[in-house]
Amino acid sequence: MSILSKTHLTGTVTWLGRVADRQVSLRSDAAPQLELGFEGVVGEYHSGLTRASCARVRTQYAEGTQIRNTRQLSIVSEEEVAATATAMGIPAILPQWIGATLVVSGIPEFTLIPPSSRLIWHDGPSLVVDMENAPCIFPAREIDVHHPGAGKSYKTAAKQRRGVTAWVERPGTLELGAPFTIHVPPQRIYRHI
Repeated sequence: MSILSKTHLTGTVTWLGRVADRQVSLRSDAAPQLELGFEGVVGEYHSGLTRASCARVRTQYAEGTQIRNTRQLSIVSEEEVAATATAMGIPAILPQWIGATLVVSGIPEFTLIPPSSRLIWHDGPSLVVDMENAPCIFPAREIDVHHPGAGKSYKTAAKQRRGVTAWVERPGTLELGAPFTIHVPPQRIYRHI
């Protein structure tokens, strides 16, 4: 018996990008397609089976500790990015400004899909959602370049709308317009915390 359930939720890829060098800029550059290997997007800065731990997991590891790379891709929702821009009072936020790898459309409350959910492309790649990607100051700085002073409201406006991080479970090619289906694990609340 499979523990994951296929849902009726089908989304579409509306934008693809790659970050060349995160040490230089969070900014991603548009790409017509992305080749995915088990390490992530082939040739992209965030690819790799492992990564150095960062502030996001500082209560678990000393910063710089090598850990499994579950942050190979940053996936955002077109609808949620638009809602964030509206909440900030600016006309738009481009995916490049927030370092997106993938922009998807058609999934309600995309950021809130459960950890361990799968985004599965028929006869293509599949991605495992690690968790929500909490908003931080780095996209705010890039937004300020284009809308001076607006960046300070990004963290609040993007709360529960910043998308998710994911890692590659099955390699393949991602293309613009490609539909995918969400598969989710059982939904339970852990009552012991």
